[in-house]
Amino acid sequence: MSFFNSAEPIIRSKQEALDFQDRQGLLRISVEFGDKTLISASYTRIDQTFVLWGLICPAIFATAQFLPISWVVQAALWSTLTFLGTVAMIVLTHFWVKVERLRWVLYCWVVLMLSGVVLTDLSIFLGWGQVLMHLCHLWLGFSALGYFCTGIGMRSRAFLLAGIAHILGIAFLPYVGGWQFLATGIVMAISLLLFAEVQWDMRPPVDYSLLTPEQKRFNEKQYQLRQLPL
Repeated sequence: MSFFNSAEPIIRSKQEALDFQDRQGLLRISVEFGDKTLISASYTRIDQTFVLWGLICPAIFATAQFLPISWVVQAALWSTLTFLGTVAMIVLTHFWVKVERLRWVLYCWVVLMLSGVVLTDLSIFLGWGQVLMHLCHLWLGFSALGYFCTGIGMRSRAFLLAGIAHILGIAFLPYVGGWQFLATGIVMAISLLLFAEVQWDMRPPVDYSLLTPEQKRFNEKQYQLRQLPL
């Protein structure tokens, strides 16, 4: 049996037949003008997490790139934003990862984000020049590790490719000169916002032991609907 679910494309447009755990906290956005629908989108709590980080990351790196703020102040801002984002990530995803038996993936992201903050702050306050010079490499590397963990946990080629893209981003940094922070923010934001807007590949459903029999039957019907050709 293949490790990946080769029956699914790597990414595709979102589907309406969502499982029970995906429907919890679902956010629907619709913008209409007269009788025309300009925007119609839905975001699961996982999608909302991607959007949240997709806004936090470019904000952090754009601040470093463009605003003449001292490193100490930036450390405080970065630490606060990252801590709040990590707490929000835990709140938004805890039910989904429990049902999908992927709590270890969430723990990996929490450890990586907090480790990145600690190393960044220590490099600023203790004057670790080599780390300061490679902050973009550090964060792209930690993000790549997070995507690799996610790809393995979900058996998803899409997330593994995102990890590879971040590694390639590290290799590309020497060629952007003084725009490394901006380039890093763009790479991280594009990946995050893309995942919020598409359906990625994932392993087949597992035994959802936390769900009731009715909820399990609902998920089975939704899975069958997702296998129908679009």
